[in-house]
Amino acid sequence: MTRPRVLLPIAFVLLFPRAAFSQGADPSTQPSIRAALDRIRADNAWTIDQQVSICEIAAPPFKEQLRAAEMKRRFEALGLTNVRIDSIGNVIAERRGSGGGPVVLFSAHLDTVFPEGIDVRVTRDGGTLRGPGIGDDCRGLAVLLIVARAMAASNVQTTGTVYFVANVGEEGPGNLRGVRYLFEKPPAKVDYHVAIDGTGLGLTSRAVGSNRYRVSFKGPGGHSYGAFGMPSPIHALGRAIAKIAEIQVPRSPKTTFNVGIVGGGTSVNTISPLGQMEVDLRSESPEELARLDAKFRAAVEEALAAENARWPQSRVRVSVDVESMGIRPAAAPPDSAWIVRAAQAAGRTLGFEAPGSASSTDANWSMSLGIPAVTLDGGGDGQGAHSTAESYTDGDRGWLGPQWALLVVTRLAGVRAGP
Repeated sequence: MTRPRVLLPIAFVLLFPRAAFSQGADPSTQPSIRAALDRIRADNAWTIDQQVSICEIAAPPFKEQLRAAEMKRRFEALGLTNVRIDSIGNVIAERRGSGGGPVVLFSAHLDTVFPEGIDVRVTRDGGTLRGPGIGDDCRGLAVLLIVARAMAASNVQTTGTVYFVANVGEEGPGNLRGVRYLFEKPPAKVDYHVAIDGTGLGLTSRAVGSNRYRVSFKGPGGHSYGAFGMPSPIHALGRAIAKIAEIQVPRSPKTTFNVGIVGGGTSVNTISPLGQMEVDLRSESPEELARLDAKFRAAVEEALAAENARWPQSRVRVSVDVESMGIRPAAAPPDSAWIVRAAQAAGRTLGFEAPGSASSTDANWSMSLGIPAVTLDGGGDGQGAHSTAESYTDGDRGWLGPQWALLVVTRLAGVRAGP
């Protein structure tokens, strides 16, 4: 196992004398940061233990309370201050800066996609951990903990305050409710947001927006033979799906649509009173997402009109309800943004490249507000996210993920140079 080189540019030493406040400079030049990087690597087994034990506390959508309480306890044990759980369920802890530096929100999400009753025990198979949510986002929560531990043990001092946050509601049904609330009632004016979500060494610099809908075609229904001649909600649904399938979208910026769930019907010989579908629309471009949304809505209305027109003698009509299931804003800040370049520079310091990419994470919300934000992977290798067979393998360099997070957060918050 070869340890990656830590680059120490001489120019930094010349430009910033002893005891200077080096906001925005490469933190890896500081002895305290180098010590913290070493501590993260040395304490890797502790990080894995945190990942496993926190993951064995169930955190279904809207029911993250037990895991939140445990994260609060662990934040307090690591010496973070003013640790509290806000009214929506986010766990917020502070590591105060010396003053004058940028405020950094450093987060990972508590919730999983799994309902109550799922077996959340984690099994170990050699170097592989298996359990629901072990990578997404128990790995992110473990990264928060080891970074806090390493900063405390190495007496890392930043000029800006870092808020460590374990937030609720990132996964689908949560609709980003945790970060939405955080930015409605922030603990302070936030200058940067760094989220940790998932595994690997990827960098999310652009936000894939999504509009999700439940579409319900409704009618009185009736017997398939005796009431024949009335419009059918399920037939209207079929027309709508066919029209949605024909929508043209650009390849770049990538824009997608999907009918993921369909339902309705009571028996083979019943004109159903309900035909229902759940639809997912996505793009990293707000403009393209809006265009796609308009095409989707037109497809639904055209399908409704076509089905009613098919049976002009009928005295009943089908109607439709389009219900929003969640809106995630799209955003495409340039990869030349300072926060992106800082994250990429930190990766290169540790020996890897991290090109910007687009995804859907908690950072969607902060990006949409114009707050510089990125999402970092937490290291290691994960497979089967959102399945009960999800796995995480730390490999021989899993600690690179937490090291990367430490370098990014401290660079953004501004490192106080030591003697």
